[in-house]
Amino acid sequence: MTASRKAIETAVKQGAFARSFKQVATAPDDLSNRVEAGLVKAALSALGMARKTGGAVLGFEKVRAALKAEDIAVLVAAADAAEDGKRKLRGVAQGVALIGVFDESELSRALGRDGVVHAALKKGPAASRFLREARRVEGFRMEPGRVE
Repeated sequence: MTASRKAIETAVKQGAFARSFKQVATAPDDLSNRVEAGLVKAALSALGMARKTGGAVLGFEKVRAALKAEDIAVLVAAADAAEDGKRKLRGVAQGVALIGVFDESELSRALGRDGVVHAALKKGPAASRFLREARRVEGFRMEPGRVE
């Protein structure tokens, strides 16, 4: 099971933390925002580390070439990227995990470069760590019944 924004907000409203601790426990009203910020920070830190270790490829053409020629584990597409570009890369990325939960500004900050819309991570520990952390953000940000 994945923690979700709705589950945390419900727990705060219903006083679930106090019941669980069997004592007075007050959760801040913005707990879900704090949790999301922590999850995002961990994932984007892992993405930045992948770049620093040489495990990231950035830019549409370089990503497309890498998907054809290299052992790629994760395709990252900005949530606000053009659908046409995402569709083209997904067509080449057979069997590659796709992450599309971060927007361009989040990806750009994490990777230290403006305008990052597409990235690919080579197979290895850095890609595995990013994928694990990004899936947590994905699960937290997804609304029930929403499919991407």
